Amino acid sequence: MATTDTTTRTSPTTRAAQHREGPVARGIEKQTAKLPSDVFLWVAIGTMAASAVIQFTKKKHWSLFVGEWAAPILIMGLYNKLVKLEGHDQVEHA
Repeated sequence: MATTDTTTRTSPTTRAAQHREGPVARGIEKQTAKLPSDVFLWVAIGTMAASAVIQFTKKKHWSLFVGEWAAPILIMGLYNKLVKLEGHDQVEHA
């Protein structure tokens, strides 16, 4: 029967306390934490709508360019949400 070594297991808060963010990441997170998470969703939906409108004006390349913004904006929103829930905010504000 195999035994599990529980000494290497740590809680997320303990791991977050061991890992400190750099000044640039901390500054960015401090500013984006002021925004509600749904702002990123609405901005992404806005870029999709803008892309559709531009597509109707027969400017296909610009339409594709603007339409590609939605995914990175949603990823930034996801990162923002994760930082609020699991990131260094939990350690620094505890």
